[in-house]
Amino acid sequence: CGCYFSTSCHRNTKFYTDPVEAVKDIPNGATILVGGFGLCGIPENLIEGLLKTGVKGITAVSNNAGVDNFGLGLLLQTKQIKRMVSSYVGENAEFERQYLSGELEVELTPQGTLAERIRAGGAGIPAFYTSTGYGTLVQEGGAPIKYNTDGTIAIASQPREVREFDGRHFILEQSITGDFALVKAWKADRAGNIIFRKTARNFNQPMCKAAKTTVVEVEEIVDVGAFAPEDIHVPKIYVDRLLQGEKFEKRIE
Repeated sequence: CGCYFSTSCHRNTKFYTDPVEAVKDIPNGATILVGGFGLCGIPENLIEGLLKTGVKGITAVSNNAGVDNFGLGLLLQTKQIKRMVSSYVGENAEFERQYLSGELEVELTPQGTLAERIRAGGAGIPAFYTSTGYGTLVQEGGAPIKYNTDGTIAIASQPREVREFDGRHFILEQSITGDFALVKAWKADRAGNIIFRKTARNFNQPMCKAAKTTVVEVEEIVDVGAFAPEDIHVPKIYVDRLLQGEKFEKRIE
């Protein structure tokens, strides 16, 4: 019989000084989990790296799509993103234009469901039931993922399986995993253990465990032992690559 392990044999975290080098092997068509909530805790240096590599056909899983001229909005402008899996996309005019004109696929997911789909993916759970979305287009299907140029629906969402537990209805949601995760943390030690700062933890922490390769950018790298073991948010076993970013724009939406 076969055995399943939640973690695989892990080599030491590899450190980078150039964001382009850290992401240059991400291929066209990759599924990339991108941390952040709004503009809080986004891996802006790694996104700049993707902008320079010119990778195309990305499926980006992120709570939102940045704003015009910042965050994932930069990759939208260069049309490097093929599909967005998000929960809130209302602050990006270019996003709206591409979606309504049939240039961009958008899979809208309730915010808590999106978080749990990512967490479940990292835990090796293929699917789960939730009451969120029951009785809506999320359950019924038919929500437009992509439009044709004439405004008709080219790709529609699929209906969800429904089950009843203790008199309540629940829908089945599949977990999410990625080829790569781009994550923003506050500090890392020289072994690759990382910590986040306050609400910038958001989607970043579960994404570390839900991708085949996790690339983390931090503001500061400290010596091993600077963190108490109980203060480490993500141990190095989940951090494949680490970059100390050169610039961080702490914008406010």
